[in-house]
Amino acid sequence: VVVDAVLVLSGAVLTSFVGVTGLVHRMALDQCFPRFLLKTNRRGTFHRIIITFFLLCSSILIITRGRLLSLAGVYTISFLGVMTLFGIGNILLKIRRKELKRTYRAGWITVIVAICATSLGIIGNVIIDYNNFVFFLQYFVPTVLIVVIMYMRVLILRSLLNAANYIMTKMLVWRSIIIDEMTALTNQRVMLFARGGRLDRLHKAFMYVMKNETSRRILLVHLYRSEEENQEKEISEGLKALAQIFPELEVKLIVRKGSFSPQVIDSLSNEFQIPKNNIFIGAPEEKHPFSVQDLGGVRIIF
Repeated sequence: VVVDAVLVLSGAVLTSFVGVTGLVHRMALDQCFPRFLLKTNRRGTFHRIIITFFLLCSSILIITRGRLLSLAGVYTISFLGVMTLFGIGNILLKIRRKELKRTYRAGWITVIVAICATSLGIIGNVIIDYNNFVFFLQYFVPTVLIVVIMYMRVLILRSLLNAANYIMTKMLVWRSIIIDEMTALTNQRVMLFARGGRLDRLHKAFMYVMKNETSRRILLVHLYRSEEENQEKEISEGLKALAQIFPELEVKLIVRKGSFSPQVIDSLSNEFQIPKNNIFIGAPEEKHPFSVQDLGGVRIIF
């Protein structure tokens, strides 16, 4: 009895693999399933279909935990579902292909009764154990979705293309906005007062701007009270050397006659439209008749 059962079941398994291979092969040719399933090996067999079906059957066994009643319930629902679809297909042939030559013809009453009988069988199995229907849906719904996606590939790809074009357009807009914002930040000007124009002090000041500021444009102010104190030439030479060290900085030298005072800061701030918090100076010395508070919020960086 055991040997007979093994032989019968082996034949059923072999038949199922042969049947599924032919079915999936034809559906893949009709573009219901992906064409990668059509690849054959050197023996001419569709190994991808066979392996996929094996994995599918193994997964059902794992999900149902090998319970025979659950496996039987899933098989019953699947079988009755196929029989129901046969009846629905027959009705569609009667309506859409009346002139099609047929060997056998089933009457309307016969087809409707058959559909009702198989549908009642499905409902009965669901009532007995609804988990079987849940197991069935876990495989039926993805399969239907694959078929629907295959038939709607052009629409889906067109939608993806439109979405990609829309996203790219928005990205280009945002890219332009970001670039404009970065440009605006780096184009903001800061003002630096060079006391004496010593190269080491300028280097320290430029390092501060590079590390702590987004701006890369500097107005370097040199004040002198007499021609003997005018160091414009020396400062210009120093800036040429510093330009090799800080090529990112755009430095403009402004030379004015006068003494460092809150009034000078106010005047230059208004003239060049630079807020006082973007004006950098060295620490006021004891000789200056004003305090830091009188300067209106300038920054002391050295």
